[in-house]
Amino acid sequence: MKYAIALGSNLGDSRSILESALSRLEGVIARTRSAVQASSWYQTKAVTLPNSPPQPDYLNGCAILETDLEPLELLAKLQHIESEFGRVRQQKWDARTLDLDILLFEDGIFHSQMLNIPHPRMSDRAFVLVPLAEIAPDWQHPVLHRSILELARSIDASDVRKL
Repeated sequence: MKYAIALGSNLGDSRSILESALSRLEGVIARTRSAVQASSWYQTKAVTLPNSPPQPDYLNGCAILETDLEPLELLAKLQHIESEFGRVRQQKWDARTLDLDILLFEDGIFHSQMLNIPHPRMSDRAFVLVPLAEIAPDWQHPVLHRSILELARSIDASDVRKL
């Protein structure tokens, strides 16, 4: 199955963390069937809750994975990789060393208590759509029935800067 994954970091040496996480993803996925294609890295402003302290900017990117893993199996692998890089889940939209999210898989829709695919907020997030459009511009959002490139062009991406 083909998956689109979002990667982000705003704590520590974010670039090194993201590149190491990609290598780690390749190692984990390689055991099941491997292909990883990654976007460039993009610097973006942090999304924060009202009255939250300011956070450092994020580095974000996306990757396309091909694996035989089912969605919940892949989620478990991604969460394990996040923890290996020191991810601690305390508060929604808190600063983090590593964030790995499943955005899409094939042209499918998947809903469970732990995971919703397509990612429910991806179509509103320039920091997801811009890097994903770089590597998968024609991939169709299975609910909105629009390409990733169309979605990326429909939102304000002025604060997304390619490194």
